[in-house]
Amino acid sequence: EVQLVESGGGLVQPGGSLRLSCAASGFTFGSYDMSWVRQAPGKGPEWVSVINSGGGRTNCADSVKGRFTISRDNAKNTLYLQMDSLKPEDTAVYYCARAKSRMSARNEWSEYDLRGQGTQVTVSS
Repeated sequence: EVQLVESGGGLVQPGGSLRLSCAASGFTFGSYDMSWVRQAPGKGPEWVSVINSGGGRTNCADSVKGRFTISRDNAKNTLYLQMDSLKPEDTAVYYCARAKSRMSARNEWSEYDLRGQGTQVTVSS
């Protein structure tokens, strides 16, 4: 079965850190660029970060630049998002997603052909 399964979310205080993981199965993970996309309550999806298939090229949204780091381990079929200096506005459900185009930075779900069930991140004191 082709699937993505996120984990690692939770409740954290402002300024804290979390590391999200996404386990991929059922497809050749190392052949695809992978993204993290988040969605806050009542808002549309927001692209967060992307990494190319080999892991040597990354990009991220200005809102998380310098705080979030995307990485991957193709041997373990796993995508990661290290989130530091978290802010209340980072509160959202975080999804890992497989984009249809290379190094995509799109905010529309139609750009992604596969995504996980999401993991909730709540930043609050």
